Amino acid sequence: MSDIVLTTLNAKFIHAAFGLRYLFANLGDLQPRAVIAEFDINLRLLDIAEALLAREPKIIGLGVYIWNVAETAEVITAIKKLRPEIKIILGGPEVSYETEGQKIVELADHVITGEADLKFAEVCQQLLRGESLPNKTILAELPEFSRIALPYDFYTEADLAHRIVYVEASRGCPFTCEFCLSSLDIPVRQVPLDKFLAAMQKLLDRGLKQFKFVDRTFNLNILTSKALLEFFLARYQPGMFFHFEMIPDRLPAELREVIAKFPPGSLQFEVGIQTFNPEVGSLISRRQNYERMADNFNYLRNETSVHIHADLIIGLPGETLESFAAGFDRLIALGPQEIQVGILKRLRGTPIIRHDAEWQMIYNAHPPYEILQNKLLDFATMQRLRRFARYWDLVGNSGNFIAVTPLIWSNNASPFNNFLRFSDWLFAKIHRTDSIALARLMELLFEFLTRELELDPKLVAETFWQDCQRTGRRDAPNFLKEFLPQENWSVIRERDRSLPKRQSRHITA
Repeated sequence: MSDIVLTTLNAKFIHAAFGLRYLFANLGDLQPRAVIAEFDINLRLLDIAEALLAREPKIIGLGVYIWNVAETAEVITAIKKLRPEIKIILGGPEVSYETEGQKIVELADHVITGEADLKFAEVCQQLLRGESLPNKTILAELPEFSRIALPYDFYTEADLAHRIVYVEASRGCPFTCEFCLSSLDIPVRQVPLDKFLAAMQKLLDRGLKQFKFVDRTFNLNILTSKALLEFFLARYQPGMFFHFEMIPDRLPAELREVIAKFPPGSLQFEVGIQTFNPEVGSLISRRQNYERMADNFNYLRNETSVHIHADLIIGLPGETLESFAAGFDRLIALGPQEIQVGILKRLRGTPIIRHDAEWQMIYNAHPPYEILQNKLLDFATMQRLRRFARYWDLVGNSGNFIAVTPLIWSNNASPFNNFLRFSDWLFAKIHRTDSIALARLMELLFEFLTRELELDPKLVAETFWQDCQRTGRRDAPNFLKEFLPQENWSVIRERDRSLPKRQSRHITA
């Protein structure tokens, strides 16, 4: 039994709740009276309520995010009906802004807005002493990292072995991109480097091999970035993998040199481009040097083994279908291994709302608050683009069609226009964007390439077979066999042994 239960509903089991561990690490004298209990949104909500009540807590602290707000509200409703005396404290980005009128806020006793690392313990102390707090909403002052206990000791051995482990060397972002919550976190604050590296060493000593950095601007402070990279490079062991988010137009020589030393499959950079349209960038207060970015991409692709995950956003104010298409084609030409096509979300607290009237921005009222249409992209077009993004994820990003995907625009057409053509064709065929078996998707893609684009079936079949072998398949699918020499149906040919393997674990959650 625990007086304090720290909990959240993760999007998937594999995600370990970083914020809960920070709160637990900073409970001080209350730590023996507290426990972390994690769930995921795929579990039955009444079962979650039952598990929380079984702890007989006096206080439940809940992390609320865009992906779990509706489910969390249901859990709180059940708990309050059964045990109304339990104090419910909310925190997290979804309840840190625009709290008035939120159903989940009305259900709770208190809401801590901002970074609650230290404030949560203070509020718990007061409540456990029987004190009543004058305000429902409690603003957490921005904590100094020198006062914050780091959370890494509270990843369990099971976490290290089976889940994504998040780390951060800094918080905040120097940029003011209007769609992003990180733009509200100013100034950027660094964890004391010696303290952070000591914590990383402990994780390495415990056997952790995959690190996902959540810093929004990993390469902002070059000295710190270089120190981190050199630290991990010096301790590299086969199987290690490091994910960083980086500014695309900032990659000086001193970083390039150390990045180039990492072996294949060990580094992934998430690069937020979002738009190639300078006018759109200006509207959303995003500054980028596109020439420098292209040079950095060329260096990373040609001189290093870094896996590049690049982001573009559909639906930004001022972005037309044509300008997004041009940006997508431009990004394809730069050659990142993965392109995440995202739909603009209207996150609470972000200043993107200042464009609502001029650009007629209409968003879904329910999480994840994606845009439905705007002045330049009507609802029907936005739906086409939503399907484009989903199918691109299944084909372009899955790693199953590395050789096949470029065939979609092999007739020298625009990659965007041809993939949109495939997307429209596929949806007309199957009328769905989920629960598509890989074997079925392969057959449909083969049909599109050979019948709609009229590519040589033998060439397409050989390209499919290359991808099959790359992903470990030893026998050719039946629909390919009539186009492949029989001796190649289940034999890996010597000329294909040199094909590149899938490079990374794609930690993108």
